[in-house]
Amino acid sequence: MELSERGQQQAALLARYLQEKPLHALYASPMKRVLQTLRPLHVNGTPQPIILPELREVDFGDWTGLAWDEVQTKFGVSPFQWLDLLESAGIPNAECAQSLRSRLAPRLNRILRQHEGQHIGVACHGGVIRMILSILLDWPFSRFALFEIEYASITQIIWIAGRPKLQFVNLTPWRGLSQSTAGRESRV
Repeated sequence: MELSERGQQQAALLARYLQEKPLHALYASPMKRVLQTLRPLHVNGTPQPIILPELREVDFGDWTGLAWDEVQTKFGVSPFQWLDLLESAGIPNAECAQSLRSRLAPRLNRILRQHEGQHIGVACHGGVIRMILSILLDWPFSRFALFEIEYASITQIIWIAGRPKLQFVNLTPWRGLSQSTAGRESRV
């Protein structure tokens, strides 16, 4: 899916915020919306993203492309249960949480080893961000249903002496953007 007009505005405000936060490296999902979100960063001198297939969003199987209300109607499931269902492999033909963890953990460990003491960015998706937090903080994946992860938001973790220190979750530099500019996409 393409970024909406609102998504493009969020990306521009995110780029403006990150302009004063120099990065040594930037890793990104290969999915179109992530790459479109990063486009405004290139004018700020941010390193070109290193595209990693492991950072793609979780495969939602039979839910892919459906709006949350369509998931509820078609499958009788509340959209607020998606993390529990991924953890229990309960979404038809979808990637389960263990599979997501298995694809992310080795890559995340390599990135951390390679960039010790550096500032890096990882541009990805809500499910991937939650799994990265689950891996680093050693918390159950489904517990991250408690955390809102907005589009074009920033979650910051500092890695000190082999341990994570969570600085913030879901910082949204675009928060004051008018809601009337375009609706938020709500598809899986």
